[in-house]
Parts: sequence; C-alpha cells; structure tokens
Amino acid sequence: MSETVEEQNDDAVVARPPVRRGPGGHGPGMQGPTEKAMNFGPSAKRLIRRLRPELLGIWAVGFLAVVSVVCAVLGPKIIGQGVNLVFSGAISRLLPAGATQEQVIAGLRARGEGQQADMISGMTLTPGEGIDFTALSHIMLWVLALYILSSVFSWLQAYVLNGITQRTVYRLREDVEAKINRLPLRYFDKMQRGELLSRVTNDIDNISQTLQQTMSQLLTSLLTVIGVIVMMFIVSPLLALIALVTIPLTLVITMIIAKRSQKYFVAQWKHTGELNGQIEEAFTGHALVKVFGRHREVEETFRQKNDEMYRASFGAQFISGIIMPAMMFVGNLMYVVIAVVGGLQVASGAMQLGDVTAFIQYSRQFTQPLTQLGSMANLLQSGVASAERVFELLDAEEQTPDADPAETPTGNRGRLVFENVSFRYAEDKPLIDDLSLVAEPGQTVAIVGPTGAGKTTLVNLMMRFYELDAGRITLDGVDIAQMTRRDLRSRTGMVLQDTWLFGGTIRENIAYGRPDATEEEILAAAKATYVDRFVHSLPDGYDTVLDDEGSNVSAGEKQLLTIARAFLAQPNVLILDEATSSVDTRTELLVQKAMSALRADRTSFVIAHRLSTIRDADLILVMESGAIVEQGTHSELLATGGAYYTLYNAQFAGAAEA
Repeated sequence: MSETVEEQNDDAVVARPPVRRGPGGHGPGMQGPTEKAMNFGPSAKRLIRRLRPELLGIWAVGFLAVVSVVCAVLGPKIIGQGVNLVFSGAISRLLPAGATQEQVIAGLRARGEGQQADMISGMTLTPGEGIDFTALSHIMLWVLALYILSSVFSWLQAYVLNGITQRTVYRLREDVEAKINRLPLRYFDKMQRGELLSRVTNDIDNISQTLQQTMSQLLTSLLTVIGVIVMMFIVSPLLALIALVTIPLTLVITMIIAKRSQKYFVAQWKHTGELNGQIEEAFTGHALVKVFGRHREVEETFRQKNDEMYRASFGAQFISGIIMPAMMFVGNLMYVVIAVVGGLQVASGAMQLGDVTAFIQYSRQFTQPLTQLGSMANLLQSGVASAERVFELLDAEEQTPDADPAETPTGNRGRLVFENVSFRYAEDKPLIDDLSLVAEPGQTVAIVGPTGAGKTTLVNLMMRFYELDAGRITLDGVDIAQMTRRDLRSRTGMVLQDTWLFGGTIRENIAYGRPDATEEEILAAAKATYVDRFVHSLPDGYDTVLDDEGSNVSAGEKQLLTIARAFLAQPNVLILDEATSSVDTRTELLVQKAMSALRADRTSFVIAHRLSTIRDADLILVMESGAIVEQGTHSELLATGGAYYTLYNAQFAGAAEA
C-alpha cells in the first residue's frame, strides 16, 4: 500500500501531492523513525526553555503558589493552638478552683505522680475554668480564612498556568507546522504518514497534558515541602530532623525507579507511532487488502505491533507506578515514628498535645507532596519521551533555503533548460547522470521509458522537490535554484496519476488551483475539462461535499477534477504524469482535446506509458537508467527503429496478442 505525502510550502497547482518515490519512481523503502532517544535531562531542559516567553506569567504563578502554600502551612499550627486551648480547658475544669498551676504541679509530685506533673508543666492552665470558646471561635475563623485564601490563590494559579501551558503548546504546534513546511521530500520518503501524524498530534497532546498536570503540582509540592520543613523546625526541631531522614530515601527510590522506567516510556511512544502508521496504512488501503485477501496478515501485523506497545506501556506504567506505593510506605513509617516520639514528648512535658497534632498534620503535608512528586515521575517521563520525538522532528535536516536575494524570470515564456544535470537518491546508486535537454516555449515534451527510468524523478527536479547533485535547470534563463520555491511553483501546474482531493465541495476543490477565481472562471474550467457533464448528475451539483478520499465520485471523475484545477490556474509550465490514466476511452479523447487547449502557448511535460497518447508531442524523450537515449518526434523515432520503436511495437503487439 503506497503512501502519498503533501509537499508543503507549495504554491504550484498540484492535483495530488507527490507520491513517495525513490530511484526511478519507486519508494526507497519504508524506514522507521530514528530510535536514538535523547537523555531525560537535556530533553526536559529543552522543554522548559520553551517556557521563556511566559516568564512574567511564571513569576505570577510562583507568587500565587507561595501565598497559597503559606496560607495552607499556617493552618495546622493555628489548629494546634486550638487543640491546646480545648485540651487545657478540659484539664483546667478538673483541677480545684483557686489553686495556681504551680500548686497543682507541686501537689502531684508530692503524691508521687511525677509523669502527670511533667505533662501539666508543659501546658498553660487556669484551674477551675473550662474551655474559652470565644478564643476558640477566633482561632477557627482564622483557620477558615487561611484555607479560603489558600484555595482562591490556588485557583488563580491554576488559571494563569493553564494559559501559560496552552500558549506554549500553541507555539510548539506552530513550530512543528512551520518545520514540516521546510522539510524536504526526502524526509517524507523515510517517514510513515501515521508515525508523523502521531508525533504532530498524540505526542504534542501528551506534552500539553504533562505540562498542565505537573507544572502546578511540581511547584506547589516543592513550596509545600519547604514551607512544611520550616514549620516543623518551629514546632519541634527533634521531630523535624526525624522527618528529614525521609527526603534522601525518597530521592534515591525515585531516581532508581525512574531510571529503569524511562526507556519503557520512550519505547511506548515509539510503538504508538508505529501502530498508528500501520493502522493508517491498513485503512487507506482497505479495499486492496480485501481484494488480495490479506486481512489475516494485516491483523497479524497489528497484533504484533499492539503486543509491542502493550509490553512497553505495561512496563512503563508498572515500574513507574511502584514509586507512589514506595513513597506512601516511607511516609507511613515516618508517621509512626513521629506519633511515638511525639507522644513521649507530650508525656514528658517537652511538647504540648496541640503541637504534636500540628506536627502530625505537617508530616502528612510533608509526605503528600513527596508522594505527588513520585507519582508525577511517570507523567514527566512520558511527557519528556514525547518531547524527544517532537524535538527529533524539529531537528530534522531542512531543505536548502531560498536564495536571498532571489531572482525572478522577466518573462512568462516557460523555456526550460536542463544543463548537465546529475541526481541520485542514494549515494551509491546513480540515477540521472549528465542529462541535458531544452524545452522551448509552447512545446509539448513527452517523456517515455520503462519503469525505473527516472521519468517522474525528472519532474520532481523541475519542481525542486529534490535538489540537484550537479548541473542546473533554468526557467526563462534563470536558475531555478536562485528562484523562491513559491515563485517557481506558482508558474507550474501539475496533474499526477494519483488523484488527491480536499475534504470540501467540488467548487472549492477546483478553485484550489486559483483561490481568487470568479464563479464564471470556475465554471469555464469545469466545462472545458468535462467536469460539468457529471456534476449536474450529483444531488448538490458544485456544492456536493467530497471527503478527503473522494469516495463519493469515481476514479475517473476525480481525475477530471484535478485536471480542472490545473486548467483554472493557467500555469506557464504544465506537467502531466499519466493524467488520463483513470478515465474511460471516450472521456480520454475529450480530455485530450481539453489538454490541447490547455497546453497552447505553454511548455508541457507529459509522462506517458500509453504511447498512443503522445503521438502529437513536439518532442519525445526516451529515458533508460536516468539517461535520454533517444529524442525526436513520433515518426522520427519510429523511423530509427531504436528504443522507442521497440517500446511502441511491444505495447501494441501485446495488445494484439491479448
């Protein structure tokens, strides 16, 4: 199943984007994308550098995050004061009124209850009085206000960050689109269309999701860890030191697991692209698969690629998924140690109960962001793996830039000259070597020869889909390498054997040849190419909507639409690559008449396999192995009895024998 690739930045009138061709018009062979992945660090840094245009917004996010975290981490400390107030009030109610706290402590020690005396000594009591509910209500209002402020600033942070993320991904998509427009056709020869689409869609969407989900959590988690550590040391330096032991342990666990899972994330997105390529290819060639009964082979290929993707995805998610349970285990161990040591501190009077409850809350606040950081590891690795694939596309070698300043032909005659042109797709496989020819204005030049002779390659060189290895091609005396591609292709119309239509109406598909054309000009082109004849049989006429495969019109009708598109553009140079191969014999005769009018006063190149269609050509070039072995008119070449004579007789002898 062959694939087609749209040549970007192309203002020529192209009936269908150039098909992927290798030497002699054949594809050079499907090659997978490069598998060498960047390291996590450089790729992550490069992704972060793309946030530079949003520096002001990032500072705003940082400020909002700081305020939100400060409000959140102050809450447990104030709640601890409330717990102290309640606990002290409850104990004070049980003590005899009128006595002082010192008297109560002395009495307990005198009765041998030293542990209770130590605990009470660490509290602030007023014997005989109960809980101060007025002070308690004030504390609760402060806590409520802090948590409301924390939520509001957290929401504002998420709002600003969402804009930063979407604008960053927007620019990334723009860069990718612009990059595709600058890539040479060689790149598309080696890249499956489904794989390329996967990078442009799936991988960029994954980057967007990763930035959206991790940036906010990452910043908030880091600030929370810092804020909680500060508050821990304020509450209890001893317990804070115990809690800090978990940080290096957490980092070591995360680094070990993340290092093992990164290769699986790279493989996961690589296999995703390959699977998309296989599916796209199978769906595009669905009818062909059915005709040759190859559905079982397609299903088996799908099963194998799906299994590869399953194993990579399972490995990536399973290994990275271990991080969060490991972090929770470490956090629970810390919680147990803090609860035991804190209880002993309260019993000894070194701490108040409210401080211990506050510290336990801080321990949860401390382990929660560490756990979040661990759970984000798989998201980060997945996003960076996608970023690597997108960066590979952005780093691909571009086509040579247009000359600056560029030259422009002064006339519109369409005189094309090949001067000692040499070209090869592969370094070790010469294709065209030292080829020279002249196509005069108004001439119809036919190019014939066996498959693989280099006919379509010659056309690709005229359009600068590929750059020459040696020699030059001039259009009206100007080297096409010194012209902008836009200028060159705006002077050239092309109708290929493989038709290609946009999703849109018939009118829009014809007008693609010249968007500023009037309705009368569109109808005139349709009538001249006999499109008008079948359009009126369609329910909506020229407003009939075609899908991108043109499945609601026949192959011959699609061919006529592409010819009408070229007819409307009225180019200086016309290239026809088996442009009537899909139409019936009667329609072909009509189209040949239309083509004669279209070719008038402009240079035309016609690639033909049916030699009967090019008898009236002004010049026939016979190519073999990238070289012109014969040239002349139809009658002249038949008279010589050479390669053209052999081709012509073989074609019609074969038809006679059949």
